[in-house]
Amino acid sequence: MTNETKQAFTGYEIFIITILALAQFTIVLDFMVMNPLSAFLLEEMNLNTRQFGGVVSAYAYSAGASGFLASFFADRFDRKRLLVFFYAGFIIGTLLCGLATNYHFLLSARIVTGIFGGVIGSVSFAIITDLFAFQVRGRVMGFVQMAFASSQVIGLPVGLMLANKWGWHMPFFMIVGVATLTLLAILVKMRPVNAHLSLQGQRSVGQHMLKVVSNRQYLRVFFATTLLATGGYMLMPFGAAFAVGNLGISKAELSIVYFVTGLCSMVAGPLIGKLADRVGAFKVFAVGSAITIATVLIYTNLGITPLWLVTAISAVMMAAVASRIITSSTINSAVPDQVDRGTFMGINSSVAQVSGGIASTVAGMIVFQNETGFMENYPALGFVVTAAMAITTFQFWGVNKMLHERRRQQESSISELKK
Repeated sequence: MTNETKQAFTGYEIFIITILALAQFTIVLDFMVMNPLSAFLLEEMNLNTRQFGGVVSAYAYSAGASGFLASFFADRFDRKRLLVFFYAGFIIGTLLCGLATNYHFLLSARIVTGIFGGVIGSVSFAIITDLFAFQVRGRVMGFVQMAFASSQVIGLPVGLMLANKWGWHMPFFMIVGVATLTLLAILVKMRPVNAHLSLQGQRSVGQHMLKVVSNRQYLRVFFATTLLATGGYMLMPFGAAFAVGNLGISKAELSIVYFVTGLCSMVAGPLIGKLADRVGAFKVFAVGSAITIATVLIYTNLGITPLWLVTAISAVMMAAVASRIITSSTINSAVPDQVDRGTFMGINSSVAQVSGGIASTVAGMIVFQNETGFMENYPALGFVVTAAMAITTFQFWGVNKMLHERRRQQESSISELKK
């Protein structure tokens, strides 16, 4: 594990950060590309908002189910092997999305993609927690979570360009190509991550799972994650359709919006991670939440708006969202014991995916697209999202307080032993 006082990363650590960021980039892009493609799919496949919400939710529900099942054995295998297995399955699922010709084919493909893709994030975070000390984990999370911003700066504009020129299938083929190269790098250069295997003892899989799900500290995090995912997933599925139908942004201009907002988030990511390590992850999370709430309330109540203003508000909002993702991941990584990390991360990821699926379904029920393309009830959706974000901030305050108390008790015990 990285020495706590160490500031510079080794060459291998940089490789791990890079390869996990690339894996996250493809996973996030696969999910996020559905947002701008809503402007294409609602028209070309003749889908209504509930059907499109169902396509988005299908990924989330299957990812949640597979994440929960994978958590039973997540601490029983080398984490590299788990990463390779699920990443290969994700590539196959994404290829099927690109080959889809109708609603039911696409729905099935999203389920397959979710089954495998939904586990990769939890495995990646378990690897990070195993290999990097908490004192530098904010920076690591900041770099890895740049995947969200990079997907907007590089992935979404390129994907939209491909979709505009050759059809909505092409972005998925692009993801398959990048993911295949990433998988080859993992196979060739990544070392086994198996130190946790020696800590398992004689407990059965069932006993290990029961220990994790009955831990009150873990349950507190799972509840906070539920609310965090609910706020995040509600706005995303219909963001592009709202920008086109309500704000007056053309499909071609969407690329500009995603590029600029993603660039701002990509620059902000490492800075946010470094700031979180310096002043505390929760303080950054709280400020990011306040900014997100303000910008969401403004954005969801806009009418026809100039491109520059839509881009500016979106950039601030996405940078704030990035701060919530980075810092919440950092806080959560400090909660589980090493022996429980894989299972904890798997369940936490599952909770996030299922909650996100429910949120997407509910969002599809709240908003609807009229015959002119206008998205009705979007302001109401904004109020629901901001309420969830406010409650989430309070919940993470509790988790952070719990971690401080646990750290204080540990330091007190060490002091007693020294006496």
